[in-house]
Amino acid sequence: MSDTNTSMTDAERDEQDRLILDSVDRFLDRHVRPVALKLEHDDTYPDEIVERMKELGLFGATIPEEYGGLGLRPSTYAKMIERISSVWMSLSGIINSHLIMAFIVTKTGTEEQKAAFLPRFATGELRGGLALTEPDCGTDLQAIRTVARRDGDDYVINGSKTWITNGIQGSCFALLVKTDPTAQPRHKGMSMVLAEKGPGFKVSRKLEKLGYKGIDSAELVFEDYRVPADRLIGGVEGRGMACAISGLELGRVNVASRGVGVAQAALDESVKYSQQRKTFGKPIHEHQAVAMKLADMATRVSAARLLVQQAAKALDRGERCDYEAGMAKLLAARIAWANADNAVQIHGGNGFALEFPVSRILCDARILNIFEGAAEIQAQVIARRLLDGSN
Repeated sequence: MSDTNTSMTDAERDEQDRLILDSVDRFLDRHVRPVALKLEHDDTYPDEIVERMKELGLFGATIPEEYGGLGLRPSTYAKMIERISSVWMSLSGIINSHLIMAFIVTKTGTEEQKAAFLPRFATGELRGGLALTEPDCGTDLQAIRTVARRDGDDYVINGSKTWITNGIQGSCFALLVKTDPTAQPRHKGMSMVLAEKGPGFKVSRKLEKLGYKGIDSAELVFEDYRVPADRLIGGVEGRGMACAISGLELGRVNVASRGVGVAQAALDESVKYSQQRKTFGKPIHEHQAVAMKLADMATRVSAARLLVQQAAKALDRGERCDYEAGMAKLLAARIAWANADNAVQIHGGNGFALEFPVSRILCDARILNIFEGAAEIQAQVIARRLLDGSN
């Protein structure tokens, strides 16, 4: 999926990736860092920033070059997401859910679907994401109730989804449905379709959040919504669960990378503050209690970064990586929370003030233990693979 230019040497690809990452760094410094805190506090969708992300090709980051994307390897994509998340994590969500949808089409879509959708995904003409979660089911995806009934050349869809990233601003979603609600086992009755907004596809409300603001999370409702049968991903019913699992491997590497970025941001803010803030006549980093916190934070970030790259490089090679991605996501999310908590403590009362970035970092860190598979689910996946000897 990632190495679309087979004539390029590893050294040439590494140099190309470095140039792309450098351009992302410049974009973040010039256009995101100065406004991130205000956009977060105002919960304002960053339209101008998104347009610049389109220009940089970020909506096609992992889409193969033959379809107009950048064709980044997952390991390079992980580095990009870490950089973005260290400045403003919400931006990583705007492209991640979108790129999971693109990854699913790349891996499991028909040739006609790839040709019709991937170039439009790559430019950002069509933007959206993954629509799995429902009001009564999140982790247990086999319990979804959204039903797609075949009617001639269409599927007629009824049901609802919730916590859908890009639900308001997006225009196309990889939608998980039941095409055979009576199938046993249940996953054999699940399919996935590419659903563009239109009659019968409604956004019922925006969900207000503790943190992770600026990006829209929404409830979606489908009432006799018609989608052409040729939008069934892969062209065969019963493969929806496999599509979701395939996409979530990239998603978990992304969320793990976000954890590293958030943890790094917490460390950077703490180092800066500890050099500026003085107590008892000296900078607080000279107090052993603070210095030891900084050392622990730095060590944790480095450990999580290595684990994320291990998972991402397995994806580079096209290998199954739910074990590695689960460990990376579990550890990175925990480290992000630990570092954010320490950052607030190092800042003292200022850490609780909205004008300091660490208050935002703390809220961003908390959600990482929940979405793209809660920490408890990641632990179960790891244990299962460990005990069945398939890791």
